Amino acid sequence: MQAALDDLVRLLALEPIEVNIFRGRSPDESRQRVFGGQVAGQALVAAARTVDDTVRLVHSLHAYFLRPGDPAVPILYEVDRLRDGRSFSTRRVVAIQHGRAIFNLQASFHGLEDGPDHQLPMPQGLPDPDTLPDWHERMEPYRDQLGEMYERARPIDVRHVDGDPLSRKGAPSDSQRVWLRADGTLPEDPVVHACLVTYASDMTLLDTTVLPFGLAWDSPGMQMASLDHAMWFHRPFRADESLLYDQRAISTSSARGLAGGALFYRDGRLVVSVVQEGLARVGRP
Repeated sequence: MQAALDDLVRLLALEPIEVNIFRGRSPDESRQRVFGGQVAGQALVAAARTVDDTVRLVHSLHAYFLRPGDPAVPILYEVDRLRDGRSFSTRRVVAIQHGRAIFNLQASFHGLEDGPDHQLPMPQGLPDPDTLPDWHERMEPYRDQLGEMYERARPIDVRHVDGDPLSRKGAPSDSQRVWLRADGTLPEDPVVHACLVTYASDMTLLDTTVLPFGLAWDSPGMQMASLDHAMWFHRPFRADESLLYDQRAISTSSARGLAGGALFYRDGRLVVSVVQEGLARVGRP
């Protein structure tokens, strides 16, 4: 899948068209709207490319999905350089299509500093990712049902620990775990690794909010869409090495679901925390 990963890296490499203005495109795929992880990853690239201090890396981002993105037209990213202080840089990014904002992001950048170190422990006793089937192997029984979605190249290797999301329907749970990694080798640029994980973090998290009801994204009448997304980057990592994404449903009410996730290295280091709220309408065919 190196070719698919290279395509994704090129997708995130925005075209600078003016100071603080970048243009992004969407892949040539059959989608009704732009994948939320794509616009979040591209917006983070736009923010990072305006931080002149290369030592400062993203440590947090907060974003809102305002309107569905149109995959048929480019996305314009406008960056506002809010602050460059002695230790932190802050950026605001607005993604625009058809003259209207579809997404906004605020990100903060900070250099590594020495200090005390503490984290939540990584879940234990989980299978090694290399012993688990990849997504295509896991979802092969649903090949005809998934159609073009199944055939699509997948630059992010996702391996479900708790069974596939369709066979779990009818078995309520409040959590799920997946191993994920960029399926190939990435360049050394830490911005690329942060943006790839931002892209991947949106792939399974919202699904967690309907697990307590024994539902999945393909349940009848299900309507799901990301509303807001927040991430905190704690420690250095590579996105082309396996990361455990431990996800938990926090609350689902008023047709909105909130889920949290933690990304761990195989050696137990907590590298990223994620919280996402999304639309979770059930039973509206």
